[in-house]
Amino acid sequence: MKWWHGALILAFILAILSPLASSSPDGLERVAENKGFIEAALEPVYKIIPDYVIPGVTNEAVATILAGIVGTAILFGIGYGLAKLLSVRREA
Repeated sequence: MKWWHGALILAFILAILSPLASSSPDGLERVAENKGFIEAALEPVYKIIPDYVIPGVTNEAVATILAGIVGTAILFGIGYGLAKLLSVRREA
């Protein structure tokens, strides 16, 4: 088993446990609220997974878990593809 197999399994486990995370805003969002400039924040041009939930799934915990799994899989795919591309270029 390669090291990244364990890392990927850990990432999926953390995605499954994500509904147990704090519902409080993250640090940057909290500072923006405290300093009064949260309203100046711009919305992203597009949202792949808005508000970290899969649209159409009525159970919020399940929607959050699915969003974490999908996000983890997407980022793993991008990272794996880049690693393969770089290793092929290095060999050539």
